[in-house]
Amino acid sequence: MAIALRLSRGGAKKRPYYRIVAADVRSPRDGKYLEQIGMYNPLLAKDDDGRVNLNEDRVRYWLGVGAKPSDRVARFLDKAGILERAPRNNPNKAKPGEKATERAEEKAEKATAAEEAKKAAEEEAKEAAKAAAEAPKEEAAPEAPAEEAAPEAAAEEAPAAEATEDKAEG
Repeated sequence: MAIALRLSRGGAKKRPYYRIVAADVRSPRDGKYLEQIGMYNPLLAKDDDGRVNLNEDRVRYWLGVGAKPSDRVARFLDKAGILERAPRNNPNKAKPGEKATERAEEKAEKATAAEEAKKAAEEEAKEAAKAAAEAPKEEAAPEAPAEEAAPEAAAEEAPAAEATEDKAEG
């Protein structure tokens, strides 16, 4: 006879309460069982001590006889330290695929390249600012180029003034 350690539901509608039982695998979920070995109340908080109650001696006996726990009961037994349960999910399933990994690497490379370019631009700007700050101290005498630039600027402003006058008349 194959024996299972499983939950047997009790309680009212929308108010579940479970017995942890050792039962023949052929018997119905809420039917005949060999022995009640614990209780489970899912309505209590997860950190509450009364949520899962187990009779450890009887659980160890039934496991020794060859009883197989259901998934939920195996979780309870693992948490109680009675039975070691191997995780059932595949940790590699959550990892991104090859193409997504390549895209992420390319994005990271572009970000580092942009960051390096930004740092280089900032350094060049600092050097230019330092050079500009030092240049007037060294070259105080040459004022002639500034005077030559002034007539050119005045000549550029004159046609712009004529264009605005034409628009005003029209």
